[in-house]
Amino acid sequence: MKAVVTVVGRDTVGILAKVSSVCAENNANVLDVTQSVMQDLFTMVMLLDISDITSDFSGLQTALYALGDTIGMKIHVMHEDIFNSMHHI
Repeated sequence: MKAVVTVVGRDTVGILAKVSSVCAENNANVLDVTQSVMQDLFTMVMLLDISDITSDFSGLQTALYALGDTIGMKIHVMHEDIFNSMHHI
């Protein structure tokens, strides 16, 4: 199982490290990541393998949402089933 994580907000030091740390704490493996900084706007998309997470999916979502609140970023976590359903023609 996989999940897509998006992160958007003002660029600061350590965003990737902080998001990756929460993923590691929940045993979610980062498969791919892309990030971009446009002026002072930071954007990142991560693909996670969530097959072996230590909590349920909502626990991972809650942890990442809480991190977003703490660091002033908007973090969104979407299960691959929802992502695929939204993008199926």
